Amino acid sequence: MTDFPKPPFARQKKIPMPGRDAEMDPRPDYGETSYRGSGRLAGRRAIITGGDSGIGKAVALAFAREGADVLVSYYDEHEDARETARLVEEAGRKAVLVPGDIKDPAHCRAIVEKAVAAFGGIDVLVNNAAHQATIQSIDEMSDEEWDVTFRTNIHAMFYLAKAAVAHMKPGSAIVNTTSINADTPSPQLLAYATTKGAIQNFTGALAQLLAEKEIRVNCVAPGPVWTPLIPSTMPEEKVKNFGMQVPMKRPAQPCELAPAYVMLAAPESSYVSGATIAVTGGKPMI
Repeated sequence: MTDFPKPPFARQKKIPMPGRDAEMDPRPDYGETSYRGSGRLAGRRAIITGGDSGIGKAVALAFAREGADVLVSYYDEHEDARETARLVEEAGRKAVLVPGDIKDPAHCRAIVEKAVAAFGGIDVLVNNAAHQATIQSIDEMSDEEWDVTFRTNIHAMFYLAKAAVAHMKPGSAIVNTTSINADTPSPQLLAYATTKGAIQNFTGALAQLLAEKEIRVNCVAPGPVWTPLIPSTMPEEKVKNFGMQVPMKRPAQPCELAPAYVMLAAPESSYVSGATIAVTGGKPMI
């Protein structure tokens, strides 16, 4: 733990959302040299949204090293997505890259169709892609920004889950990414925090709805995580001190989130559904 970077961080190059790995200093740790698989997801077939970078990339790497084939859904960060595919294939698993906009329900259905065509089915859906914007007052929040946040963060989750469930057998799993903002919402992340609360409720309701199908639904609630989304959407001073607000006084690296997703996707967690796993650097969610 003491080897992970701590703030203050160097000034980050400001680039448009959702950011790029190559522009970050330090580069995020995805577990390339540390994650060791043990066959917990052998033969599983997974869809991961936002898998080009950040948490999704670390989850893709971990899933592959645990034995899963992975479809990586992403927006337009082709270079980062190709690197994710390389890591998956280096682990001996199949990688499928699908760029596009998950705000479009037709594209969400196409993602599922491509996974079924490539893998023959779906065992795990990880709804991870997200949009956020920082504001100082409600007047700064445009109608369009509010709409984009909801369509990306929660509407797409519904479209993907609905399409995927039709191809899932008993023992399959859905893992959604919520946030500590679902419990302690940041006023500067008004729209994002609101969607993360919605995701937690969506997860709990869907877990009950799918229990008779023996499909488990859970979510992971990260605290601050060092991903390209941070410097591309937050003010410079917040980025410099990012992670200082939690007891560990640093942000998580993406590799520190991946084990929670593996646990929730693995067949051994057969009685875990409707749960939220907090990965927050010591800040409690109660």
